[in-house]
Amino acid sequence: QVQLVESGGGLVQAGGSLRLSCAASGNRFGISSMGWYRQTPGKQREWVAVITILNNKNYADSVKGRFTISIDNAKNTMYLQMNSLKPEDTAVYYCNLLSGGLTYWGQGTQVTVSS
Repeated sequence: QVQLVESGGGLVQAGGSLRLSCAASGNRFGISSMGWYRQTPGKQREWVAVITILNNKNYADSVKGRFTISIDNAKNTMYLQMNSLKPEDTAVYYCNLLSGGLTYWGQGTQVTVSS
């Protein structure tokens, strides 16, 4: 079993920055990738970024060049550095981990960008 806990969300003005964290605990044997998703009311959860166990990174076009995903293995924590935030980035952000054919989710953290 894996537990994921997000933190770092909040309210920020357009153009500002936030850094989200996702702390992982439990049995993390066989991890293949971790990632970030976001969701707004009435819409499907949207993929934002992914980082693989080989440190390959990919981003959704909507965040490319503004967001950076990273992992600190010593702290068992994944980060999402979000710069040049826009009102359309407002959402609940979830972290995700794929391990042993299973998918784990955190509880989400709210990000609100005011115009």
